[in-house]
Amino acid sequence: MPKTFETTLDTPAFKGSLSVPLGLYINGEFVDPIEGGEIDVINPANGRIITSIAAGTQADIDRAVDAAERAYKTSWGFKVPGAQRGKMLAKLAHLMKEKQSEFAALDALANGKAYNTAFSRDNSGAIAVMEYYAGWADKISGKTIEVNENKMAYTRHEPIGVVGQIIPWNVPMFSLSLKLAPALATGNTVILKPSELTPLSALLFCTLVAAAGFPPGVVNIVNGYGASAGHAIAAHPRVRKVAFTGSTLTGRKIMEAAARSNLKPVTLELGGKSPTVVFGDADVEQAVKWAIHGIYFNHGQNCSAGSRIYVQDTIYDEFLRGFTEQARAIRVGDPFATDTYQGPQVSETQFQRIMSYIASGKESGATVHLGGQRIGSEGYFMQPTIFTECTPDMKIVQEEIFGPVACLMRFGTEEEVLERANDTSYGLAAAVFTKDIDRAIRVAHALEAGTAWINCANQTEISMPFGGFKQSGIGRELGEYALENYTNVKAVHVNIGIRM
Repeated sequence: MPKTFETTLDTPAFKGSLSVPLGLYINGEFVDPIEGGEIDVINPANGRIITSIAAGTQADIDRAVDAAERAYKTSWGFKVPGAQRGKMLAKLAHLMKEKQSEFAALDALANGKAYNTAFSRDNSGAIAVMEYYAGWADKISGKTIEVNENKMAYTRHEPIGVVGQIIPWNVPMFSLSLKLAPALATGNTVILKPSELTPLSALLFCTLVAAAGFPPGVVNIVNGYGASAGHAIAAHPRVRKVAFTGSTLTGRKIMEAAARSNLKPVTLELGGKSPTVVFGDADVEQAVKWAIHGIYFNHGQNCSAGSRIYVQDTIYDEFLRGFTEQARAIRVGDPFATDTYQGPQVSETQFQRIMSYIASGKESGATVHLGGQRIGSEGYFMQPTIFTECTPDMKIVQEEIFGPVACLMRFGTEEEVLERANDTSYGLAAAVFTKDIDRAIRVAHALEAGTAWINCANQTEISMPFGGFKQSGIGRELGEYALENYTNVKAVHVNIGIRM
């Protein structure tokens, strides 16, 4: 029998007990991995082991696929009407809300994010996503298409079947809902691999699946490393579709494995190097506050982080003063303190990666205007960092850092900043600040990104699609658009008068 992680926390933000099964969730029950093996889950606030979880491998993905296939053929898909699937998703959202504080505590513990952020933003968002797609489940429809009087033609939007999903560590529960909800609403069965860094909230989620009414095998959650369990999902010949959120480098590997196995379709939400463009007529105080949120939210561990900040030269000095003051005031500390905005980076590997970029910035001639150092000697805390005197060719300007590091640069004209903002292999998001509505819309349209914010940043809506251009990904999540990722469109031709 799999072990259970149990602990009691008495902190300013959360007081209570946590109990989480540590096995693999396959066919409606927690099981041990076939080949054995464990993964240590580390608390990034102190670098110590929280607990160890079961590590799944190819053999476990095989049995999860067996369970998912069996469920799809016997107890899910079109055998369960959309209205009934919607009720199960709504019930799941209700059960998640009952345990919202526990989910937030587990994400604060394993991810290092502030508990208040995990509760009010990540987990509230996860619940809202489940509720949103519960409403869509009975509205998946095709079209009747007029062709001629001797023929009826219509389309059906059918579930794909067994779907594989691989989610990241930066927003664990929100990512889980983002993937699971539209796949289940459209009638697919799922094998989901959470990040090995932040698996605990996903494992607690498993305890709610059966209670919400889902038959065994519809939802399977398999912990494991990306190179083993993740690759097994992407390369499995009986997994009909794969969705992944993470780095562009790993996205390429997922796409290759999907192509080599069975040409399964892929949805990829990948990296970003999002520009923030501040024109001279912007409300500087508001632009500073939004730009701070754009880059430092979630410790900078955000795919749409506004890490390249271009400020028109007429207000550059004023903006830099305000931005520096706001960055210096960010409260970095214990995730369970009520006033913490930035906790530790998620892991030692990620911390060292960020520090290597800071070193690269210094070596290439950029100026560390603020920060750039570790905070304390325990855990993976670091100072919010500002680079100035950056040039377009620098690694810190071109590559995704995924940490609290901002690059501030001057520009003169609209034409100049558009060329520089679009000079990237990424295209996930962008933000523009100006009081000129004509310019705001013109620039938003010209920026090569899947999402453009005007006078705000990092503001997503569940009903609006999210995804990238260029190497930031393929496909869209959220909104009605996400449903397209999880259905096959079948054309049906009915002869009612054609004679041979």
